[in-house]
Amino acid sequence: MTHVSERSSAGSNGAEGGDRQLWTAGSGRGARKRPATYAEAGVSIHAGDRAVELLKSKVKKTSRPEVIGDLGGFSGLFRLNTAKYKSPILASSTDGVGTKLVIAQQLDIHDTIGIDLVAMVVDDLVACGAEPLFLLDYIACGEVVPDKVAEIGAGIADGCRYAGCALLGGETAEHPGVLRPDEYDVSATGVGVVEESEILGKERVELGDAIIAMRSSGLHSNGYSLVRHVLLGAGRMRLDTVVDDFGTQRTLGEELLTPTKIYAKDCLGLIEETEVRAFSHVTGGGIPGNLNRVLPDTMDAVVDRSTWRPQPIFDLIQAKGRIEDTEMEATFNMGVGMFAVVSSDDADRAMAYLTGRGVEAWQVGEVVEGTGEVQMMSSYTRG
Repeated sequence: MTHVSERSSAGSNGAEGGDRQLWTAGSGRGARKRPATYAEAGVSIHAGDRAVELLKSKVKKTSRPEVIGDLGGFSGLFRLNTAKYKSPILASSTDGVGTKLVIAQQLDIHDTIGIDLVAMVVDDLVACGAEPLFLLDYIACGEVVPDKVAEIGAGIADGCRYAGCALLGGETAEHPGVLRPDEYDVSATGVGVVEESEILGKERVELGDAIIAMRSSGLHSNGYSLVRHVLLGAGRMRLDTVVDDFGTQRTLGEELLTPTKIYAKDCLGLIEETEVRAFSHVTGGGIPGNLNRVLPDTMDAVVDRSTWRPQPIFDLIQAKGRIEDTEMEATFNMGVGMFAVVSSDDADRAMAYLTGRGVEAWQVGEVVEGTGEVQMMSSYTRG
């Protein structure tokens, strides 16, 4: 969070600043007027500066040796060590969190949404084999409340530490009249690097390769518009409702705010340990819509649903909304946050490595001849 600014404001007309004045009484000739202020228009530069100060110690913990300078400059500087690579390729990704933000705002819990944001960005980067280097964030608020912005930023910093990338800077913008005082939105852009000869993807996938699944922490950050419609709208459930299937005294709100699992370090380590052909980060589009992105046109992925049981939240959503299996699979991760396509000879080693890192992993299928489709076989294991 480099500084605070106003990107848009309801009722603004023309350029910012200047000698614009505000009428205090009456209108027309003879009306008394006084100088307008930015704060009177709804933007507090002091609050933005305070938010940055609260975040500095957290951001500092994400630093890497390549980072140049301190937080607060006009741009973030990062020295790329090109000596490590023969032909370095930069990878970039940008994303947000979507309407999961609504749940955080309703519960007034803001310290985990930043982890979701980082996960959505860095796990897209690592899918091509790139090491995430740094991330820049953007937070737009109806009103900058320093403690709230600091909570959001702290989650972003935590996510960067988990991913091993630097939080290089960002922007906190105040949008009075456009967003309500308690509303905010977040987005981020990340940059990574990969050796050109080691880029992962469909070009590396071979017949007979094993498909390894890595369990998600839950819904992650996709499908929340449908979740809110089914559970909070038509289902009339409350966020403070305790759901027995979720565990001891765990509420619906707590389950919905479970942070997205960050796989970046696990995936980078797996590349060093095994012959990885491709990764598929399961986000919007579900399992079929993401796994097919790493399939050659002449091959299919066979996925055996009976090899795992999705978390109870998926059963609740499907039952409350009477949602068809195909719709669930096209919207949610169904308990799998990342796939690794590896050489069949390395399947056992890959699962052992991930398990050793605390990632629940199992072989879910294999690559066969086909036309670039994902074949979802059997049905999910139910408790």
